[in-house]
Amino acid sequence: MRGAQIFGLGLLFRIQEYLIGYRWVPWTDILRVDVLNILGISIMLMGIFAWITGNNSEDKIDSRQIAGGISVAALIATITPLVWTTHRLRFLPWPIESYFDGVHIFAEPQSWLFPIFPWTAFAFAGLAVGFYLFSDFAKRQTALAFLFLGAAAIFAGIVSMILDRSAVKLYPVYDYWHTSPNYFLLRCALLIIILCLAYFWCRWGAGEKGFSPLIQLGRTSLLVYWVHIEFVYGLLSILPKKRCSIPLATVGLVIIFVSMVALSLARTSWKLKASRKRSGAVAG
Repeated sequence: MRGAQIFGLGLLFRIQEYLIGYRWVPWTDILRVDVLNILGISIMLMGIFAWITGNNSEDKIDSRQIAGGISVAALIATITPLVWTTHRLRFLPWPIESYFDGVHIFAEPQSWLFPIFPWTAFAFAGLAVGFYLFSDFAKRQTALAFLFLGAAAIFAGIVSMILDRSAVKLYPVYDYWHTSPNYFLLRCALLIIILCLAYFWCRWGAGEKGFSPLIQLGRTSLLVYWVHIEFVYGLLSILPKKRCSIPLATVGLVIIFVSMVALSLARTSWKLKASRKRSGAVAG
């Protein structure tokens, strides 16, 4: 249900963007594949995968679920260069094909869009990591589990760079920055390393002492994403597009960060007050 909800919100977001700029925005943008659409599809696909690979115990994670998540992520990543080039699904209408390769209304796939290939691979890689962290071993030896995870990520990053420099080429068209499985592997490695550092920072550092802006933003991430788009990329952009110096862009980043934290706090405060009112009404 959550995946379908986010997918629906993604469609509403595209309609909103069209209505805001209908005078100069083409109607085809309503059907453009975007982040929220793929987030919704990814969640639905992961739900199906979890149902297929699940066992009778809700709290039990087995190795086939971890291996399955890694396998699906690897399969999507390795197929991506072909789906974008020599094996494009050209027989499909462009709104549907775009969900696979991000072609939209153009002649070639667009790297600035977020199609199923390769972006759902990140979701399944994250699912595999989540399964691992909920395994019996990780629950018993959490710190050690994160150490192993970080070491595996460093190894994966090294393997990625070795493969990129290899003379062996598997694809007729090799685009490292957009479709390469090697770049996908490196990005996954970096994300896992950041995850491990965040864990150790929160466990032995100051991550949970006092107020944490990052934790706060995480509590209202969908709202923050939806609103910040307008102020960064949309009609209400706070900075001139394509004319920003590094100092000006830095100022803009600080302004949007502080503004989104304030919005997140306001949203959290409103939800808390609404919850207290409901509790009071029930008690009365």
